[in-house]
Amino acid sequence: MSETTNVNNFVAKIVEEDLASGKIDKVITRFPPEPNGYLHVGHAKSICLNFGLAEQFNGECNLRFDDTNPEKESQEYIDAIKEDVTWLGFKWAGDVRFSSDYFDTLYEYALELIKSGNAYVCSLKPEESEEYKGDFNRPGKNSPYRDRTVEENLDMFARMKAGEYKDGEHALRAKIDMASGNMNLRDPIMYRIRHVEHHQTGNKWCIYPIYDFTHGQSDALEKVTHSVCTLEFEGHRPLYDWYLENLSVPAKPTQYEFGRLNLNYTVTSKRKLKKLVDDGVVGSWDDPRMPTISGMRRRGFTPASIRNFCDMVGVSRSDGVVDIAMLEHALRSDLNANAPRAMAVINPLKVVITNMADDHFEEITMESMPDISSGDDSDESSTEEPVSLLRQVPFTKEIFIDKEDFKEEYSKKFKKKFCPGKRIRMRNGYVLEATDFIKNDAGEVIQVNAIQVTTVLGEDPADEVKPKGVVHWVSAAHGIEAELRVYGRLLNHEAPDRGGEDFMAHVNPDSLSVITAIVEPSLAQAAPETVFQFEREGYYVADRRDHTTAKPVFNLTIGLREDKSLTQ
Repeated sequence: MSETTNVNNFVAKIVEEDLASGKIDKVITRFPPEPNGYLHVGHAKSICLNFGLAEQFNGECNLRFDDTNPEKESQEYIDAIKEDVTWLGFKWAGDVRFSSDYFDTLYEYALELIKSGNAYVCSLKPEESEEYKGDFNRPGKNSPYRDRTVEENLDMFARMKAGEYKDGEHALRAKIDMASGNMNLRDPIMYRIRHVEHHQTGNKWCIYPIYDFTHGQSDALEKVTHSVCTLEFEGHRPLYDWYLENLSVPAKPTQYEFGRLNLNYTVTSKRKLKKLVDDGVVGSWDDPRMPTISGMRRRGFTPASIRNFCDMVGVSRSDGVVDIAMLEHALRSDLNANAPRAMAVINPLKVVITNMADDHFEEITMESMPDISSGDDSDESSTEEPVSLLRQVPFTKEIFIDKEDFKEEYSKKFKKKFCPGKRIRMRNGYVLEATDFIKNDAGEVIQVNAIQVTTVLGEDPADEVKPKGVVHWVSAAHGIEAELRVYGRLLNHEAPDRGGEDFMAHVNPDSLSVITAIVEPSLAQAAPETVFQFEREGYYVADRRDHTTAKPVFNLTIGLREDKSLTQ
C-alpha cells in the first residue's frame, strides 16, 4: 500500500507537527459516512486520507456511520460502505461505530445545554423558522420562544422524547446569535421530531439529533484528534467548536477541511446518482458506468489504482476539478503491470490453413504476464518485477482472427494487414500466408484461406520473406463465445451540471453496447473480478455479478490508449 506523503498533503504535515510538539501522542481519525447511498470516487479520497493518516503515523481510524436521518438510510448502504472500505484495502479500528450508539449521551448533552441556558425548545413552524433566520443580506431575529425558562424547556424536551408531539411541531435549538454573519450560528436546530423507525435503534427514539450537533460530540467521545472533512464544512467549524466549548466532552478534537475531489465528465451528488438509478439510466448503483466505488470495482478498477490516483491528486485547501485522464492513467499503469494477457477476437473472421491436417491440434505455451523489463506494452516508469505465468492455448487448422486484420487488396497504408499473397505472424504462433478468400451473397468476406509458411514456433520463413505484422487469434474449434459489455462515458459533457444545468441532458445514449466475441477457452474459468488485457483490444474484467463458466461476461475496463475522441 502506498504511503501518504507530506509533500502534497497538508493534513499529514499538521499531524506530523502535532506529534513532534507533543500536542498529541497518538493519531485517531475517522471516516464518518451517512448511510444514505453508495460511496463514490470522491469518498475514496476521504477514505484514503483518513485511513492513510492512521497508517502513516501508526494511529487508528474509526469507521463511524453518522446515522441521524433514518428516513433516508438503510442496512443496504451500511453493508455496501463496509465492503467498499475493506475492498480498498483498509481496516478500521475496533468495531464499526454508529452515531446512534451515542444517542443517550447526546440527549444528556442536550439537557446540559438547556440547563446552562444555551438551548431552548422552539415552536415556530418550519416556514416561520426560515423567515426568522434571515439570509446573507439580512440578520435573523429572535424566536418568540427563545426566552422560555429552563424548567419549561426541560419539560417540553422530555415530552418531545416521550412522543407527545407531532413531527415538526417543536424543535430544540442552540441559543447562539441570530445576527451572526455565519448562518450556521443563527440558533441552529439540535433535535427535530421524527416518528420513524431507525435501522439501529428501532422505535426507541422519535427525536433525532442534527448532524452538526452529533458530529463533533461523536468525535469527542471517540477521542478523535484530527476531524478531517471536505471544504463545504468550513463554515460549520465555528459551530463544531461552540458545542465542544459549551459541553463537558471528554476530548477536544480539531476540525480540518480539505478540497473535495471533483472529476470532469462526472457527477457525484448522491441525489443525482440516485436519479440515474431510479430513472433506469443505469441498472444499479454498481453499474460499471457509475462513479461509485462499487461501480468502479465492477468496471475493473483495482484498489491500488484508486489509492494511487488519490495520492497523485494530493490533499489541498481548495476545491478544483481533476481531469479524468489522471484517473485513467493510474488505472492503465496498474493494469499494464499486473493484468494477465489473453486473446479475444471481437469481430471474428475464419481462417482455414489449407496445408494443415484436418485433425491438427497442439497447445501453444504463452506468457500471460507482460515483460516489464523489455518495455512490452509497459509503463516506462514501472518498477514492478514481471511475474512468470504461463498458459496453454489450443491451435488448430481453423482459427479466428479479427476482420479488421484482413484486407482484400494490399495497400501500403495497411501494409501490416493480412491479404492475399502477404504474410502475417500469429501471436506466439506460426507465419501464415493468405492465398484467397470467400465472400457471402452480401459481398462480405466470411473466410480466408491460407498456408502455413513455418513449421517451428517463432521461426522466420526459410525464404527470408518476413511477415509484416502480428495478429491475435483464437482456435475456431476450441474458442468460446463470451459477452462483452463495452462501456463509454456515461456523461458526454465535461461539466454536466455546471451552472445548475440539468445533467440528465448530457447522458450519453450510447454509453453501453453489448457484443459477442470468441475468446480463449481458459477465460471461461476466470474468477469474477479478474482483469485481463485482451491483446490489441483493451482491458476487460470478468463481471463480478454475471460472469459464469457457462456464460462468460466481460466488461470493458479501459482501452489500451486514451481515446482522444471522447474529449473532442
